Amino acid sequence: MRRLGRTGRQVGVIGLGCWQLGADWGQVSEADALATLHAAADAGVTFFDTADVYGDGRSEQLVGRFLRERGADRDALTVASKLGRRADPFEPASFTAEAMRGWVDRSLANLDVDALDLVQLHCPPTAVYDDDAVFDALDEQVAQGRLRAYGVSVETVAEAMTAIARPNVATVQIILNVFRRKPLEQVLPAAVAAGVGIIARVPLASGLLTGRYDESTTFAADDHRSYNRRGEAFDVGETFAGVPFEVGVEAAREVAALTPEGATTAQLALRWVVDQPGVSTVIPGARSPEQARGNAEAALLAPLDESTLRSLEAVYDSRVRAHVHDRW
Repeated sequence: MRRLGRTGRQVGVIGLGCWQLGADWGQVSEADALATLHAAADAGVTFFDTADVYGDGRSEQLVGRFLRERGADRDALTVASKLGRRADPFEPASFTAEAMRGWVDRSLANLDVDALDLVQLHCPPTAVYDDDAVFDALDEQVAQGRLRAYGVSVETVAEAMTAIARPNVATVQIILNVFRRKPLEQVLPAAVAAGVGIIARVPLASGLLTGRYDESTTFAADDHRSYNRRGEAFDVGETFAGVPFEVGVEAAREVAALTPEGATTAQLALRWVVDQPGVSTVIPGARSPEQARGNAEAALLAPLDESTLRSLEAVYDSRVRAHVHDRW
């Protein structure tokens, strides 16, 4: 368990990202989604991350049903959602106090809760991070008891640094994995100094870091790993962490060769994130109870040794750095 930044809450170091349960990763049935949520909680996961746009509310609704089914266990769980991607047009002027209140209303209804544990601006336009009115409106909703805390989900290191400087931002969610190491340089140290929690997303590089894919692997048409490889739908950094698929497959083979005996490559990759100073929780997704349990077990691995850490860095430097480091 670790402190989730300025929320003051304690959460497990391995959480669950719930994008897969809504949309954009192929079909996941309602029964499988609920079974995955319960398996994660039974394995010790206490932090669940969703968003109002995942499946146009489906993910939030499934998480809400899961919370009701957990009964008394609900108080031990923290649910984070996100807002802002429903803005139309998606530009800074759309982030009004009225619009944000409406988005929160929708999430409250989907999750069937009286207040959101944590709401995050969902990778908004960069100018939003400098708009005092946006954060004043979020402060007002906290004061009204509609939100317990708020944070931001960012695309770039620069956005993260701007957010960390704001006094009431509780958390920053950012892509961090063996193939996306740039946040180690400035973001994590700044977050530690400010007491801001770091939520690490895309920790398995959209599955590349499971070591299960090869050059012939294909994905369903409704899976973003098919339709967003060049950023056709949203920031390409969210798909395979921005690493070209063939490059990622080759690099992942080298990562897989470093997997400790008795562990999976996914657990190795998750343990690397957990070991980074400043990380509060890491949120791998899962489409089945087995995946959720396997991810949770990464918290039980011993910290990676220096030899493994150096080898992972060498894979990044030789294969991946040129594709991602200066972009985000």
